[in-house]
Amino acid sequence: MNRPMNKFVILLCTLCWLNVAWSAAPIDWEMLDAEEQRILKPFKEQWDTLPAERQARLKNGAKRWDSMSAEQKARTKQRYQKWQSLSPEQQAKLRKRFEAFRNLPPERRRELRQLFQWYNGLPKARQKAIRERWRGLTPAQRENFRQFMSELTPQERAQIKRRWQSATPEQRQRMRERWRNATPEQRRRFRERLKHQRH
Repeated sequence: MNRPMNKFVILLCTLCWLNVAWSAAPIDWEMLDAEEQRILKPFKEQWDTLPAERQARLKNGAKRWDSMSAEQKARTKQRYQKWQSLSPEQQAKLRKRFEAFRNLPPERRRELRQLFQWYNGLPKARQKAIRERWRGLTPAQRENFRQFMSELTPQERAQIKRRWQSATPEQRQRMRERWRNATPEQRRRFRERLKHQRH
């Protein structure tokens, strides 16, 4: 390797190291601007004891908060109050789900976000009916459904969604009943039929 290339590699490595070191460096309270200090005031007394990563997340959160509309801030406050009302076990369960979501492939995360937006756009009565139907399933039925959906490709999920949306309420009810009563082998064959129809 020639000398200019060696210098370039050393410079590149140094810059990478500095970037890692800088991103992990604690943030001094006085380095926050006035608006960030106002938003993060509840953390002021413990700021110096927080890990650098947490400080960085809080600083980014303060920037996001500052850019929100009044409506977005109100929704965020409601979510925070709801979070605070959860038991430590419920909070841990939600953290675990969030971590699992973050570990999903980007395409699957996008699909889930779209599904969530679709659900939130439904009338409250329809949302309630869906929640009650889900709660009516046994833990084994829920797990079977999750397992089945996790094994589908995005194209297979889209095909099921199109079929579901074009079905009448009576057809949907029959489809639900057939699914609930299906054995794992029947569900596997259903997935195979989906694959063959796609090709």
